[in-house]
Amino acid sequence: MLIYMVMEQAIITWIHLISASIWVGGSIFLGVVLAPLLKKMSLSIEERLELMIKVGRRFNKIALPSLIILIGTGIYNSHLVLQSPEILFSSSYGAFLITKIVLVIALIITFAVHIRVFSKDVEQKINERQIPDIELKKLNKKGMILGETTVVISVAILFFAALMDAGV
Repeated sequence: MLIYMVMEQAIITWIHLISASIWVGGSIFLGVVLAPLLKKMSLSIEERLELMIKVGRRFNKIALPSLIILIGTGIYNSHLVLQSPEILFSSSYGAFLITKIVLVIALIITFAVHIRVFSKDVEQKINERQIPDIELKKLNKKGMILGETTVVISVAILFFAALMDAGV
């Protein structure tokens, strides 16, 4: 029976780590590799935004399920450690977990805003060249800020996960 419990936990941790790799790795790639590369290319701002939106939508097909799995497996893993509610408020694990929860909420809000800013309607207007240059520049700036914020929050969540795992 013990081997099954150990294997179950190993599989859940593995799924959690794969999901974190997809979410964080993809976010870092988009924000640190692709976006700066597009800036250096001789594309118009519309073409850069079109490409980023297409890549972002494609990434979201695996990123959103990964984020949902991360949250689910994170809750499951935490409930194993938190045998009583007092642990949440009287231990470093609890303090780190609360911080992580706040960061996850901030991440979800940032992600939702990012999705809303680059809605299908906005994408269509960009494709049809219906947005003035000044607005495109503002839209591009918002995208950069939201993308960078997503990366920073995601990496911070990983840091707190490492602290929790280390038993600090």
